Amino acid sequence: MRTLILLALAGLGAQLVDGSLGMAYGVTSTTLLLALGTNPAAASATVHLAEIGTTLMSGAAHWRFGNVDWKVVTRIGVPGAVGAFLGATVLSRLSTGVAKPVMSLILLGLGVYVMARFTFRGLPEDRLGKPLRRRFLAPLGLLAGFLDATGGGGWGPVGTPALLAGGRMEPRRVIGSIDTSEFLVAVAASLGFLFSLGSQGIDVVWVAAFLLGGLVAAPIAAWLVRLLPPRVLGSAVGGVIVVTNARTLLPNDMLYVALYGLWAAALAYSVRAHLKERRAAGTEPVDERQPVGT
Repeated sequence: MRTLILLALAGLGAQLVDGSLGMAYGVTSTTLLLALGTNPAAASATVHLAEIGTTLMSGAAHWRFGNVDWKVVTRIGVPGAVGAFLGATVLSRLSTGVAKPVMSLILLGLGVYVMARFTFRGLPEDRLGKPLRRRFLAPLGLLAGFLDATGGGGWGPVGTPALLAGGRMEPRRVIGSIDTSEFLVAVAASLGFLFSLGSQGIDVVWVAAFLLGGLVAAPIAAWLVRLLPPRVLGSAVGGVIVVTNARTLLPNDMLYVALYGLWAAALAYSVRAHLKERRAAGTEPVDERQPVGT
């Protein structure tokens, strides 16, 4: 029971992060399952089965609020589903001894990317332009879908920054379209794992716990994003992913301790940068105890 409560809380936390950043549900959840000793393929399968429900609810909510570009959803989601199915098949055929370091390496890379991007750049500015082309979206979706299945996450960390950096869509429509298209990726990856693994290593109760936590968090995320700065949250979550997966790859404890120091420095930098941006924008809270004119 204690494990199920932990998994439900992890699903809730992962969905809150995903709803705030448009990424990191898969990498956060898969990292926890690997830490609990779950088989890499079973861990990714568990997360993707839960994501079928969470992405469906998230996509419906984004559609209701007008945050979805359906052309982008189809042009990136269909290739993403193909990549996810292939990735699930590849991961399922790897031995546990090979799959665990491979998945940890992919997750470590995604964690470094998320932490570095939000630490030094924050969210990209909104620069609207021409519609995104299929020749850009199709390869992006194929790559992101493949990494998502083999690494247990990656659709958001790869797709969201790429579309935001392009500057051709509003950030809210980028996140809405990525979250909606992720439903196709989750379904395809789940089918790939089920065809390759059957039900081997997949605990339906664990899937339900993740799903319950994610469904509870989905409506809360829209409210929470107003309170937690995305820049700071991205640095924090990226650091968690990095230090957790580095444990599998780094035998030297001193290097592991150094990673904690690097994470703390990145988080401190993000906080200072966020406060600086607030002061520059004139949104820094005024100390009411300070007399006017002093």
